[in-house]
Parts: sequence; C-alpha cells; structure tokens
Amino acid sequence: MAQRKRQLVSDELREAALQLLALKGFDAVTIDEIAATAGVSKRTFFRYFASKEDVVVQFLVDMGTGMRAALASRPGEERPSVALQHAVWVSMAACADHSDRALRVVRLILSTPALRARFLERQDQWRDDLAAELAQRLRLDPDTDLYPRLAAGMALTAFDAVLRRWSGSGGAEDPAELTRRAFATIAPALDSVG
Repeated sequence: MAQRKRQLVSDELREAALQLLALKGFDAVTIDEIAATAGVSKRTFFRYFASKEDVVVQFLVDMGTGMRAALASRPGEERPSVALQHAVWVSMAACADHSDRALRVVRLILSTPALRARFLERQDQWRDDLAAELAQRLRLDPDTDLYPRLAAGMALTAFDAVLRRWSGSGGAEDPAELTRRAFATIAPALDSVG
C-alpha cells in the first residue's frame, strides 16, 4: 500500500510538472509551483525528485533498460540491424502509446538545453549498455573491438533522429514507419560485423 501511495504521489508530481512546463516553459516554472499544483509540500517534492530536470528526465529513465532487455531477448541468429531495430522500437512504442504526454516531454527535452544535456547523458549510459549486450551476443571483446560501441551509437542516433522527426511533426508521422526507414538506412553498416 505504501508503494502504491508513493507511485501516486510521484505520478501527480510528474503530471503537474509536465503541464506547467508545457504551459510556461522550463525556466519560468519553479519547484514551489510544481509542488503547489500537485498539492504537496516542497519537502515532499524533494523526497521524489532531486531537481526540476529529474521530473522530466524520469520519463526517459527506463527506456535504456528496456532497450537492452529487448536486445537481449532477440534470437541470437538475428541480424544486428533487426535486433537493434526491435530494441529501439520498444522505446519508440512507449512514446507512441502515450503520444500526447510523450510529445510534450520530448519537445520540452529537445528545446531546453539543460534537459537536452541530461538526455544525452542518459544516452551515453544506454550506449554502454547496448554495446555490452551486442558484444555478448556476437562474442566480441568490447574493450578491443570497435563494432559494439559503433553499432550501439548508430542505433541511438537513429532513435534520436526518429524522436526529432516524430515530435517535429506533432506526432503526425508514424513512429513505426520512421523507425523502419531509419534502420533501413543504417542496416548495411550494422550488418557488416567482422
């Protein structure tokens, strides 16, 4: 029951923050406003989040874990381009499933330098995780072989390009088709392992 209450408060804070930030812009919103809108104290806010940035970036926290898990679950004989496309699609599908909310968050992240920096920090960790998974799948040494890190970087660049295009279209473009096209472009490089 306590865990459920914690999740409800966290969700309330996140929703209040996203609404205010989308309405007023990142720099114009204070933590006091977010807490008041959510009906909690500033102290409660800091029990859940370390900063305003964390409220927004929290939306992205599980994406990297989901990508690595999706890659790990793919058949071992599958071409790297196909496996990585499925891994990236897990995160894009999460955005597509919550498109109104995801669009607000993605636009906020892409248009706010502090949030964009945090997003890029996250992607560095995702790159490391995907590279480690690729190295394991392909029985490569991640310390001496360039392929795992380069392939992970290409997959995340595709993810970033799809996110930008999808959010730039206001969600009008199909994220599944954008993902397919992005990976069709980089597949020859991804599948040239060795």
